[in-house]
Amino acid sequence: MTLTDSAVAVMLPVGDAARAQDFYEKRLGLAFDGAGPGGELMFRLTGGSHLALRPLPDVRPSPNTAMSFEVGDITSEISDLESRGVQFEDYDLPDLKTVDHVFDDGAMKAAWFLDPDGNILCLHQPA
Repeated sequence: MTLTDSAVAVMLPVGDAARAQDFYEKRLGLAFDGAGPGGELMFRLTGGSHLALRPLPDVRPSPNTAMSFEVGDITSEISDLESRGVQFEDYDLPDLKTVDHVFDDGAMKAAWFLDPDGNILCLHQPA
């Protein structure tokens, strides 16, 4: 087996495990798979991959996108997540402008939102 054939585990820091579990399980709809040996909260993803949320006392999320979910219809995914209380970010920068939460450069559409600890998450839809 090579790395390209391997399932992955994305690890994100969280401050409050119960709050994080509620967000990822109920708001995002990810399947909770129990706690790992180090207390991390595990969520199943496609292809045997996992999301591991690590409770840490001094959470410092990355200032960049930590995780991105590829979707087939970004508009319907945004609508679905908003109906569950997820709030999307809007940007108006020289190189990044969103319209109705969506950035579209012709090759890809993307929309960003934050988890309760400030981790930047993204939806993306290839053209």
